[in-house]
Amino acid sequence: MEELVLAEGVADLPADEWNALVGDASPFLEWEWLASLEETGTVGEGTGWHPRPLVARRDGRLVAACPLYLKLHSEGEFVFDWSWADAADRAGIDYYPKMLVGVPFTPVTGARLLMAPGEDRTKWMRGLAEALRGTCLGNDLSGVHVNFCLPEELQVLEEAGFQARFGIQYHWHNHDYASFDDYLAKFRSKRRNQIRRERRELERTGVTIEKWTGEDIPDDLFAPMYRFYLATIQSRYWGRQYLNEALFDRMRSHFRKRLVFIVARQEGEPIAGTFNVTKGDALYGRYWGTTARIRYLHFNVCYYAAVEYCIENGIKRFEPGAGGEYKQLRGFDAQPTLSAHFLRDPRLAAAIERFLAAERDNVEEAIDWYRERSALKLPKG
Repeated sequence: MEELVLAEGVADLPADEWNALVGDASPFLEWEWLASLEETGTVGEGTGWHPRPLVARRDGRLVAACPLYLKLHSEGEFVFDWSWADAADRAGIDYYPKMLVGVPFTPVTGARLLMAPGEDRTKWMRGLAEALRGTCLGNDLSGVHVNFCLPEELQVLEEAGFQARFGIQYHWHNHDYASFDDYLAKFRSKRRNQIRRERRELERTGVTIEKWTGEDIPDDLFAPMYRFYLATIQSRYWGRQYLNEALFDRMRSHFRKRLVFIVARQEGEPIAGTFNVTKGDALYGRYWGTTARIRYLHFNVCYYAAVEYCIENGIKRFEPGAGGEYKQLRGFDAQPTLSAHFLRDPRLAAAIERFLAAERDNVEEAIDWYRERSALKLPKG
């Protein structure tokens, strides 16, 4: 017997059953990550993120699911819909609460319609898509937003009445580089010389960079990594603190095997660092910060050291996060991101459909423009 229900949170579900649904997919979908967000209060009461995963059970065991949240705002999503909320308000439409399928505070593409090994993927993608739509309509919610989904999921969601949205990120790909110098050799001379200069300038300041992975990460680096995260938030007027110290501490015991810390030291003291996550053939850059103001520190710690780590460990792809056209100048080429949106009110849905059509054309043109002007001299195709 099968049942489809909204659970109270991922933390309330069996870890082994949830992780069986995730399999080789994004590490940010794993029980250890999502449950940690809930158990440390990073999401939940008072945050505007209410975890209500959509789960399907057969004879009591999980066979399919979505990481679903009831949202009271649009913070921490990285697929920006504030203009949609403003338009809804002007039309007298309640935009919040809304439904969001994705990973909080994490602009990383990954599966959003999960199912157990051996299950009919097409059947469950369609079933979950219809259940999301039905839940929205049945509860008079403004819409459902499925962020950073996979192409095959987008196709099924569109068939269920969702609208497609395209975005841009900048990713690094390992073209079988033997070393960082081998990677540099693929740059056009101007950019290659600039990167070498940025690395030399940092070396002259006496800063050293370390790379730590998994169980080898010293316990005493978790507290500085949280301070670096706070420093970034506090240094920007638009900064928002989504994470708390309890989450960083919990990562030490519950998610350590997935972590890669890149740390810069000066006179033996950590002054900057990046919190990265790895799984399979990919590295994901998540949080960066520094307590020092040193020229080129950011580029060296966030990008060059991470690329070097990927080359040394045979990692094929590095996704450093959202935004930043400056990444394109450093060998990160433009890639499309996908999301799907269902709006209950037909007036709002029609207006957003027009907006998305124009936006999609602009995104496609921008990606073509960036790819034609790649900093790397790579074969076409």
